[in-house]
Amino acid sequence: MLFTEFPFLAFFAVCFGVHWALPSQRERKPWLLLCSYLFYAWWDWRFLGLILLVTVLNYAAALRIVATTDPRTRKRWIRASLVGSLSVLGAFKYFDFFVASATEMLRTLGLGAEFPVLQIVLPVGISFFTFQALSYSLDIYRGKLRETRHFFDFALYIAFFPQLVAGPIVRARDFLPQLERLRRFADIDVRRYLVLFAVGFFKKACVSNNVSAAIDPLFAAPWDYGSLDLCLAALGYTIQIYCDFSGYSDMAIAIAGLLGYELTLNFDFPYFSRNVREFWRRWHISLSTWLRDYLYVPLGGSRHGSFLTGQNLMITMLLGGLWHGAAWTFVCWGGLHGAALLVHRQWSSRWPARADSALRDWTARTATFVWVVFCFSLFRSHSLESAAHFWSGILSSENPTTDVLGGRWAVIFLGTALLHVLSHRYRDKLSGRIESVSATTFSFAYGAVCAGLLAFTPTDSTPFIYFQF
Repeated sequence: MLFTEFPFLAFFAVCFGVHWALPSQRERKPWLLLCSYLFYAWWDWRFLGLILLVTVLNYAAALRIVATTDPRTRKRWIRASLVGSLSVLGAFKYFDFFVASATEMLRTLGLGAEFPVLQIVLPVGISFFTFQALSYSLDIYRGKLRETRHFFDFALYIAFFPQLVAGPIVRARDFLPQLERLRRFADIDVRRYLVLFAVGFFKKACVSNNVSAAIDPLFAAPWDYGSLDLCLAALGYTIQIYCDFSGYSDMAIAIAGLLGYELTLNFDFPYFSRNVREFWRRWHISLSTWLRDYLYVPLGGSRHGSFLTGQNLMITMLLGGLWHGAAWTFVCWGGLHGAALLVHRQWSSRWPARADSALRDWTARTATFVWVVFCFSLFRSHSLESAAHFWSGILSSENPTTDVLGGRWAVIFLGTALLHVLSHRYRDKLSGRIESVSATTFSFAYGAVCAGLLAFTPTDSTPFIYFQF
């Protein structure tokens, strides 16, 4: 059930109407939990058991942690939470990957060992709800959060459908307090959330889906295309993945907002970053902060010298790459970003930033964006071998002409970039203008915009990219 398809719109209309018709949080929370489980069951009802397993495990572990002051008992329960949750994630997402990698390595060494694989369908959103559950248990263990004794509140925190399958990764300390306050529909900024949903819909349905159809053949067989085509494909995927993922986040935030709940910002115009460190503060913010707080800092962070800091940073980025998918392309993508962060760290410590100039600022943003595009071409490739063909094709001068994507897509990409720049520069002014128009004008304008969006929406919709993670 995609946010951009009619079945979801019908589902949400019922969920929204009943939710606000119920008089109190006592009735609304079970209703939202039921809707969330129905939403997830639409993909595959068999995996509801996984969500329930992770929910019960972390709920019970948190209660046992706070029920004792014995350090050894507390450690046993937090280990049970970590081992149990990560075992679920590992079995369904990574077991076959590591087994296949081990088999390939043994073949390379001349050994003919063959290990069985599970060949299990990857449950949608498993990385997201697992990380949410772990953050709760870890915060309870560290004494940074007070436990909830209401199981259905915790279950709703884990399964809340707007962000269940592709984030943002929500922290319990941000979401659980919202369940305790009665919401009034009169307090909801409906206009803001409707506009945000339309923006997300435009990004996903009108931009990402159309770009995907154009560039997928080039990544499937990069050896068949010329350098300019491949350059445009790399740029196109950079546009596609941003519009796809930030579009989902926009719609998730809007849907949650219309139900009276606030979700964290997940993207803050990352392609305007002046360095890789800033990029990760703007891209998939909920994941980067999760990795920082629950992996990088516990490893030691930057507290024990430059060597261990670099080691901790690289481990964090490699595991962050692996979080995205069970493939060496994702691991190497994380490693490349880790290496770039190390270079930036050394550079900034030896040559502190001077007063910015327009040329310096433009150069830094351009260099960062080119690096991001380069890394995303690896992220998108089916294998390391395919990525090597892709990069060698870009550097080859044998067929530099644009035969497939052509000038039309170059103009489309340029227009998309210009629209992105304008939205970044004038977002506050546009928001003020939208709020100032009358309800009648807004209704007619919004209807016209929705009709226009539908005109540019492909008939064949594609799943969100981050559903596979």
